[in-house]
Amino acid sequence: MNQITDRTPHVIAAEIRSIDTQTREIVLRSAIEIGRRLIEAKELVGHGEWGTWLETNVSYSQSTANNFMRIAEEYRDSQTFGNLSYSQAVALLGVPAEEREQFAADVEAEKLSTRELKKAIKEKQEAEKLAKKLETELKKIEKQAEAERQERQALQGRLSQLQIELADAKIAGDADEAQRLQAELADAAAKIKELEKELKAKPIDVPAVVEKVPAEIEAELAELRQRVAQAGNPAAVKFKVQFDALVAGFRELLGTLDEIRTADPDAAEKYTGAVSGLLGKMSERL
Repeated sequence: MNQITDRTPHVIAAEIRSIDTQTREIVLRSAIEIGRRLIEAKELVGHGEWGTWLETNVSYSQSTANNFMRIAEEYRDSQTFGNLSYSQAVALLGVPAEEREQFAADVEAEKLSTRELKKAIKEKQEAEKLAKKLETELKKIEKQAEAERQERQALQGRLSQLQIELADAKIAGDADEAQRLQAELADAAAKIKELEKELKAKPIDVPAVVEKVPAEIEAELAELRQRVAQAGNPAAVKFKVQFDALVAGFRELLGTLDEIRTADPDAAEKYTGAVSGLLGKMSERL
């Protein structure tokens, strides 16, 4: 009678969680062992006969077999993924191996459904794709700015040469040549002025950054990250992925600004001004 009384709902729940964890570990370890044997078999089966062998001997599709083999290859040396289900482990194959462990910890993968985990991975991939797009656009802007700087430099060099030629023409008394050179000189000066005007007026659309995040803001961000990690819902996971991508982009952009500052301080000042302006607008939206 006492044994029945002692079995409270809390005790039963703890037992269920323990069994669930053990089951996950067994399933994943079994998947790894199956994958190892499939890898071994594939090396022995004749070329072009792999699909037939799978269908005849183990009733696996080639995609299922590929999942088993990838799990065997990519999870064999890691103890971090022991609490994952088979479907969660397969979903995480969509994350690069060098990022997988940290990503799984950040989103608490074992607490998410497979559907939620796939959504988080997709949002991570989309955020990375957007970051690459922004990086490409930034490089395009930098290349265009460099081309315009070189054009301005060439025009200034030509301007100096024309001034010398104009002086020589006046000394030689060649009025026609002097008039032609004067017109070309005015045209070159106008082009330089227009180019400088375009450079100053051209908007630069880059992600907002600041030189240094104050300590109190860093503390707030750390607390926010903790809340997001504990939330365990799709919206929170989405925010976490996007937030981390923004922080990573922030660090990369700081490095790029340093490179630009070293190569061309004037251009760096313009880029930094554009960034500061965008940061202000983003802050207003928040």
